[in-house]
Amino acid sequence: MKLTIYQVFTRLFGRLNDFTPTALRAIRDLGVTHVWYTGIIEHATMAKDPPQVVKGRAGSPYAITDYYRVHRDLASSPERADEEFKKLLERTHAAGLKVLIDFVPNHVARTNINFGDNDDLSVPFSPQNNFYYLPGLYFVPPVAYHPELTPDPRWTEFPAKATGNDVFSASPGLSDWFETVKLNYGIDYLNGRTAHFFPVPDTWLRMAEILAFWTRMGVDGFRCDMAEMVPVEFWGWVIPIVKKTNPRLLFIAETYNPDSYGRYLDEGKFDLLYDKVGLYDSIRDVVQGRADVGKIVATHFQMEGLQNRLLNFLENHDEQRLASRFFAGDPEVGRPALVVSACLGQGAELVYFGQEVGEPALGAQGFSGDDGRTTMFDYATVPELQRWINGGKFDGGGLLPQQLGLRSFYRDLLQLASSSEVLAKGSTRIVPTGSPLALAWFREYDGQKLLFAANFDRFQGVDFEAEGQKVHLEPLGYRLGS
Repeated sequence: MKLTIYQVFTRLFGRLNDFTPTALRAIRDLGVTHVWYTGIIEHATMAKDPPQVVKGRAGSPYAITDYYRVHRDLASSPERADEEFKKLLERTHAAGLKVLIDFVPNHVARTNINFGDNDDLSVPFSPQNNFYYLPGLYFVPPVAYHPELTPDPRWTEFPAKATGNDVFSASPGLSDWFETVKLNYGIDYLNGRTAHFFPVPDTWLRMAEILAFWTRMGVDGFRCDMAEMVPVEFWGWVIPIVKKTNPRLLFIAETYNPDSYGRYLDEGKFDLLYDKVGLYDSIRDVVQGRADVGKIVATHFQMEGLQNRLLNFLENHDEQRLASRFFAGDPEVGRPALVVSACLGQGAELVYFGQEVGEPALGAQGFSGDDGRTTMFDYATVPELQRWINGGKFDGGGLLPQQLGLRSFYRDLLQLASSSEVLAKGSTRIVPTGSPLALAWFREYDGQKLLFAANFDRFQGVDFEAEGQKVHLEPLGYRLGS
């Protein structure tokens, strides 16, 4: 059936032990098949790393310092973090859920201990180096954004290394990924992007062992960060190797270039790809009045042959919250939007924790500022989710009636998505509605036929007919299969 993934930013939910059997059963009851625990691997923080190369006080979970350790901030007893995570794996599996974690292959924290120990520092590039260097230059961090903190004078980087977002400068800017270092997979960026894959680069071998380590621990799959910034040849080499240990491992690629989707699926061997610039952007354009539903239809059929290998979403840690003023400004808009995202095609669906209760990410949150996103870089809370957590009862006792209704809608839809053969395997046939803001379609498979509809108009209802059925949609109304 369709996969339904619940992404939780682990640090902002609580600690590893806060994912109790009760919490996990409630997540499973939402219709979820997989939990993506974001930020599990040890990463840089202000408490233990040089302040000048840490974003926010808690640090980015994508600035990995040690690929073989569970992040100590997440544990009730830091020295037992690895053991606490193994117990979480057991509890999650006992709840009938699979476990995904991030695999961060493109870059590491500037204080990472797993790479570079055998590098030749005298040359900008060597196929067997783990990093790219700027010989003779010291790394210069951007102007401090924490004026109250003094940079650690004991820490220097010489020679400077290239920065994670492909910045080959000793002095990246504040908007760059300055806290990270680009890893070298055998591509000589300074000489025509020539590839040097034979013999197998050292970075490939180290990354294969990292994936094997977490697979042996019991992880069921990996969301691979910025997969397109790593050569597709590496993925086509490493994924079959790791799957020899567990053929059912799930590999999800964070991708943004539709022209390369087919290559990363076929040559790269990924199971699922993000469809951010396709369905997500189309839905957002309709919600924000820049397009009508025809754009959603066109996007869907452009990707029709890949539908069952795409991961759709309305929120994740990189994107603005649906309920924020930067996106829809109203969590109720999530109803028609989710019907389209989860039910228009065969793709899997991702829900970001708090989305199901309308979390709006209000106000500035440390390094992130006031941008409609839940912070990745600082210690904070997710206030509306706390209403559902309700002091550890995980019963929604603190939710408002509107939030209870919204979460009930998410549960009904995701349970249908994760159990319906028609949604997992069926074809899509569009039904005219006569409205530029209302979309209707049949999903058909093996003699079964379900009608879905979604009205993005916030003020007007819609009436139409679908094969003899008269359908009325209220403003922001929907039809969830019939």
